[in-house]
This record gives sequence, structure tokens and C-alpha cells, in this order.
Amino acid sequence: MSRLPAPVDLLDVSSRLPEEARLARRSVARFVDERFLPVIRDHFRAGTFPMELVAEMAALGIFGMNLKGYGCAGLSEVAYGACMQELERGDSGLRSFASVQGALCMYPILAYGSEEQRERWLPAMSRGEAIGCFGLTEPDFGSDPGGMRTRAAPRGGGFVLRGTKAWITNGTVAQVAVVWAKVGDGDARSIRGFLVERGAPGFSAREVAGKLSLRASATAELHLDDVFVPATSVLPGTDGAGLRAPLSCLSKARYGIAWGAVGAAVACFEAARRHAVERVQFGLPIGAFQLVQEKLVEIWQGIVQGQLLALRLGELADEGRLDPVQVSMGKRANVRMARDASRLAREVLGASGIVDDHPVMRHMMNLESVYTYEGTHDVHTLALGRAATGLDAFS
Repeated sequence: MSRLPAPVDLLDVSSRLPEEARLARRSVARFVDERFLPVIRDHFRAGTFPMELVAEMAALGIFGMNLKGYGCAGLSEVAYGACMQELERGDSGLRSFASVQGALCMYPILAYGSEEQRERWLPAMSRGEAIGCFGLTEPDFGSDPGGMRTRAAPRGGGFVLRGTKAWITNGTVAQVAVVWAKVGDGDARSIRGFLVERGAPGFSAREVAGKLSLRASATAELHLDDVFVPATSVLPGTDGAGLRAPLSCLSKARYGIAWGAVGAAVACFEAARRHAVERVQFGLPIGAFQLVQEKLVEIWQGIVQGQLLALRLGELADEGRLDPVQVSMGKRANVRMARDASRLAREVLGASGIVDDHPVMRHMMNLESVYTYEGTHDVHTLALGRAATGLDAFS
């Protein structure tokens, strides 16, 4: 007698989610299945993001959903994480769009902005009427953001910004960029945040060409050529904060990645499992062979462990006890798990795994970027090593 396959969520982690999280996740999962998955292949091929779906994402409360006030949904961190998992089950580019909008743009405006800045930008961003991007990384400074060369020179009622930012998600579609720059001739302690609006003289965004990863995501290089930013567009709470301010934003985004990576692994597992029970070789479904079963079990085990890790991070966040070291553990472990899962899933699919009739190769290519951005795997390793030993490998 045949048995139904066991659920991906073997330990029923979903039952641990608060009701609001289950409802939000269900709505986002339906959006991904019905609206996003039917179009992602064409957008990935074309190297475009489905901007036509932004209004629907906003209507679901996805943008800044874990922020309170100013039109934001104000849901729990667990609910936010569960929704990021569903978005990345669709594509890393989809989750990145929402993550940058909420964690890297709306959050710093809420945490470090003036009341006028919050009132101006947050309601519009929650409705998807204004899109943001986050300008920290530079062509020569990624893992070492404190070495940035972008400068803000004080001048008559504001600052003049000069520099270049690289690998900026949403950069070509954003109405506002949260740009980080050193003030005057200061060091990393002088870094402040600036709201640079599209159309400002001297400000331009150039799309990154030739990407083989995150193709369904708008990635840009930002150029600031003596861009004047009025004092009213400087984030006041970043004065004196140095790198602590942008790193706090990155910690918010990395938390979402820890959940999102599980979603990418789930998509790969389901594709591989389906193929394993349908593909017949030597008179049997290939899923009947021990080697294929081992690959599926390795992926499945990683997913279950990743679910538990992400959930615990969410619980700590909702209790106000989440530490950046814990976030590093979650981002590092779950992204590596998903990256390994995509490769094993591709092996199960064989030659079929390299074509975009299946989602596996798309997720595999995307995860190469996720493995690198928001703190590379190696940088998180050293951050955890410092926490384990008390010894700093960065200096």
C-alpha cells in the first residue's frame, strides 16, 4: 500500500507560529504560487524584476511588515520571517526586493530619521508608492565598509556627496537611496546616513550588466557627483553612531535572509522529490534507489534544522533579545544549507536540473549571491570566531 509523502515541515514547526504569522504566511504563499511563480521564468530570462506586482505586495502588507506605525503592518518578527521564507521560495530576488525596502530603507528611516522624514517616506514606502535602496557597499569596500571613500562635505545648509556605491539592490527603480558617507575628512566614526532622492543633480544609477545570479532583481551602481543633500535629508540619529547605524540595518536584513534561505531550500527539495518519484530508470522510480534517497534526506534534514534555527531567532527577536552574533549564526548556517541543498537537488534532477523548466538552477545561481551579500560566509565565520574566542581576526 502506497503512502503519502511526509511533509517538508517534518517537525510541524508551523504549529509553533503565532496565528497572525500563519495567516500572513498563508497569504504570501498564495501570492507566490498564483502571481509570482507563473512569471518568474520570463523575468529571470529577461533580467527584470516584476514591478507590476509591487502594488499587490504592498496590499499584503509585505513592505516594513514588522515595523510599527506610519502605515506599516506592525506584525511580529516571527511573522515577518515566515513571510520572507515564502518570498524566497519564489526567488531570492523577490525576497531581496522586500528585504531591502523594509529592513534596509524603511527601518533606518524609522530608527534614525526625523519625524518629518518618517511621515514623508514610510507611509508611501509601505504602500509601494516609493521604493528605496541602501548604499553602503563600494567597488573597493564590501566586507570592510569602514574603508568607504564616499564623502559628505558640509556646505551651506546641507552636504555635498561624492562617491560610488556598488551592488545596490533596487538601485535603478528606487525613488530614494539611503546613502552612507564619511563626513569631511573623518574616519569610520564620522559615517552618517543621507536620503538622496532620484533626480537630484549629480545622482545617477547604472544597471549592472551580465549578471548570472539574481537576474530577477534590479542591481545598480550608484554615482554621486557633487550631489547636494539638504540638512533636512540627513538622518539625525546617525550623527556620532558611525558604522553602528548601517550595521544595525544589515542585522535586520540578515535575520530575514536566515528565514528566506529555508524557502529556497524547500523549493529545491520539492522539485527534486517530485522528479525522483516520477522519473523511471532501470524499471523503477529513481527515488527508490538508495543514493537518491540519501540526497533527498540530506536536503530535508537541513531544511528541518534551518526551520528550527530561524524560528528561534524570531522568538528571540520578538522578546527583544536577538544579538547580532546569533543573526550571524542563522545567516551563515541557513544560507550554506540552502546552497548545498540546491546542488544536491540538481544532482537528483540530472540533466533536467540545468534548464529553467525547473527552479533548482535558478535558486542555485541566486544563492551564490546570497552566500556573499549581507556579510560573506567568511566574514560571518570570523564574527562567530571572535565571539567564540574573544580574539579579533579582523585586526
